[in-house]
Amino acid sequence: MVKQKTMISMAEQLSFELPVKAASGRDAFFISDANRTAVSMLENSAQWPQKKMILLGPKKCGKTHLLKIWIKENEALKIDPLNDFDQPSDGASVVVDNIQDMAGISAAETRMFHLHNHLHSTGGFLLMASNMLISQSGFQLADLLSRLQGISCTTVQRPDDKLLRAVLLKAFMDRQLSPPPTVFDYILKNMSRSFAAAFDIVKQLDAKSLAENRPISRGMATNILHNSISHDY
Repeated sequence: MVKQKTMISMAEQLSFELPVKAASGRDAFFISDANRTAVSMLENSAQWPQKKMILLGPKKCGKTHLLKIWIKENEALKIDPLNDFDQPSDGASVVVDNIQDMAGISAAETRMFHLHNHLHSTGGFLLMASNMLISQSGFQLADLLSRLQGISCTTVQRPDDKLLRAVLLKAFMDRQLSPPPTVFDYILKNMSRSFAAAFDIVKQLDAKSLAENRPISRGMATNILHNSISHDY
């Protein structure tokens, strides 16, 4: 029994996570009532007040996917204020993802403040994404906080059943996995109703399938769902 447990543990360690190539084109993005308003808002950036917008939504809801589409279609530049960067050219279009991550980091908040002011003064566009309200993010630089709170927001809601089915399917496709339809439907019916849950479950199924060298099954899915039921996604 001990030997078998050791072999399983070793197999799990050997099933290192393979790089995942995520589909990120417009054709791979799914639109439903949960994200329709946000998609429409991003398609009409010329109407943004002061040329700025914040995209709000829970983790793994497709915000980063939307940012990638907007970057491509608007020849925008992605900037990470957590690191040093050169100011973009006058009138540039800029994207900043996960702005909540810089809250409380003095250097990052200062960089973001100067970036905002530069784009504002030169007529550039600024699109940001966050998984929480600005008022809840913990920004310490008062001048930056006041500017961010003055920016219009559009929200990607938690998924309806139609969108969750599409997101779960995309999670499997990104990892080139094809579970039996009955297993897919079982997962969809019993999983936590969130985007993060869909990606996490598929990630665990992929690792377990590799570790045990067998295809994804309902029993495998049941085990993972049972272990995940108490997690807050």
